[in-house]
Amino acid sequence: MSEPSGASPAHGERTRELIVQTALRLFAERGYERTTMRAIADAAGLSVSNAYYYFRSKDHLVQEFYAEIQRRHREESAEALRHRGFTDRLRGVLHAGITVMGPYHDFAGSFVGVAINPRSPSSPFSDESAGARDAAIDLFREVVEGAKPAVDRQVRAELPELLWLGYLALTLHWVHDMSYEQDRTRRLVDLATPFVGRLIRLSRLPGMRPITNDLLWLVRKVRS
Repeated sequence: MSEPSGASPAHGERTRELIVQTALRLFAERGYERTTMRAIADAAGLSVSNAYYYFRSKDHLVQEFYAEIQRRHREESAEALRHRGFTDRLRGVLHAGITVMGPYHDFAGSFVGVAINPRSPSSPFSDESAGARDAAIDLFREVVEGAKPAVDRQVRAELPELLWLGYLALTLHWVHDMSYEQDRTRRLVDLATPFVGRLIRLSRLPGMRPITNDLLWLVRKVRS
């Protein structure tokens, strides 16, 4: 499909942003399932064909939301990544993620049923989600590679993806957390990150090498 007649690149970016922000507002008001592309187009003052030019479907529109959340997560993580210790870096990045997701908590649950479907483009494991997924894993890679003392090289390559998977589980907990400003999820972060840090330090001990090797082997088998 060609660019709408007379549309400049700047106009195109503004239109994309208008569609995304309109969709988020309707998701909050109506829920994900009850929001159609026609409703989004109407609310944005666009033709349906124009909306479909920028986003092939509602599920693909969600990818833009994922990408924006990830961009903001990295920005919010800047302060945490100034720390040297692994535990402080990880704790700060996880709290940054909760902060960025906060405004969308009221309708985040409506995404879960869609995202959990392995055939959905909105699944975090889908090909369509590869950009946001890779950006998230890269953020956790920065957590690992910038830590001092350095994380053991045996686990360094696998750890960013494992941390991302843990972050997905934390996000699911956050979706179901009805405490004030999701305080229970933040307490979970504060309790869990020192434990993760201790496990990482223990992986360096000679006596833990066989267990570490077995765990990494299991992770690789699950991924293959």
